[in-house]
Amino acid sequence: MKKKLLSLTMVAAMAASLMACGGSDGASDSSTSSSSSASGSGVSITIMNSKTEIQTQFEEMAEAYEAATGVHVEVYNADTDTTVASQVATKYASNDPYTLTMVDAKDIYSLSDDYAYDLSNEDWVSHTTLGISVNDRLTGFPFCVEARGVIYNADAIEAITGETFDPASVATLDDFQALLDKLVAGGMEKPVAVLSEYWSLGAHYFAEVYEQQPDPDAFVNSLLAGEEDLASNEKFNELMDTFDTLIEYNYARGSAANADREESSMMLAEGDVAFMFGGNWDWSVLNQYDYTENMGIMPVPENTSDDTNTKLVGGGSKYIFVDSSDATSDEQRQAALDFLNWLVSDAEGNAFLTEQCALVPAFDNIDASALDPLSLSVKSYADAGKLIPNYNYLPDDHMTVVGQEIMQKYLDEAMTRDELVTAVQDYFKTATPIAH
Repeated sequence: MKKKLLSLTMVAAMAASLMACGGSDGASDSSTSSSSSASGSGVSITIMNSKTEIQTQFEEMAEAYEAATGVHVEVYNADTDTTVASQVATKYASNDPYTLTMVDAKDIYSLSDDYAYDLSNEDWVSHTTLGISVNDRLTGFPFCVEARGVIYNADAIEAITGETFDPASVATLDDFQALLDKLVAGGMEKPVAVLSEYWSLGAHYFAEVYEQQPDPDAFVNSLLAGEEDLASNEKFNELMDTFDTLIEYNYARGSAANADREESSMMLAEGDVAFMFGGNWDWSVLNQYDYTENMGIMPVPENTSDDTNTKLVGGGSKYIFVDSSDATSDEQRQAALDFLNWLVSDAEGNAFLTEQCALVPAFDNIDASALDPLSLSVKSYADAGKLIPNYNYLPDDHMTVVGQEIMQKYLDEAMTRDELVTAVQDYFKTATPIAH
């Protein structure tokens, strides 16, 4: 394993840069909200980070931010064994909420009225169209843009085929499988890695079964009503045919549900495998290894009659809300607002998003030229209008039940497709719909 170490000087350099820029107003006079700034007051704020792959970057940023502004930022890593909504509920039940909470879009809709502060008057609002408003209150700060598909290592492919790799040439499953066979014949025995984490299987891959429907909301409602015959649904079968192919060529086949994310990412980064389903967020793991330069994300190959195999699935992903309860003081709330404006309007805040965390920014004023190869892929599809929107209204426990109890078994070939259909349909019969 040739793992790259994070620079030990990053924190000091970032802190020095922040202090040289005068704290949170370095890049622009609009880096603080219209209210008086809390910077330098010694106030403490807490953040729940549900993007667990950037926890280290978040912690390093918090240390530098405190050194520069005097605001103590404590970053808590979300528990991946339970839903974010339940963790938030637990904190509110104990009257100890986070100052800033990072959640999925659907959580903003369910939590906003009770817990979220109105952000409508903040300076960053004019720089994005992706904020979430509920009942005429803008309460969801878009932390990043994300999209998912099949990550490819073009250098690894070209080393075997001797031909320049064009992702558009493998849009169909037939073409994809032909390329996989060519890679196997050329010496790459197992050219695919499949992430076994339940969130990848349940919230990312299987979610495309809903998202690629002509009317995702109507389709999910028909499942909730027990009226949908999943086994005969064309899109479900197209995507599961592709998933079966990923299983067939998976390097960890036989113990796939126990495959380690780090190992899978390392194998893709270093060219031992050529493909892995995932999203641009995976760069924060891939870049820890001796990765090859020519990588990107392509749509999921499908034998389909529509154009879904020419698009990624994505959009605004992960949203932050500011606590509106009495458990948070006005000073803490102001410090939280200042922090969000720092992310958008300060050069160091921008660098934290695009360089340290490798995230596609949701704001039009942020320079994206330093993006990594996966994020550049996402940006190119977004700029071309080739993103299938995320479906944000799946039941809260969908990710754990469908991802862990169903798709992990299917990945390990311990469940047939018919059994998977029955399990998913049974789940929806008792699932709690998300109001929207």
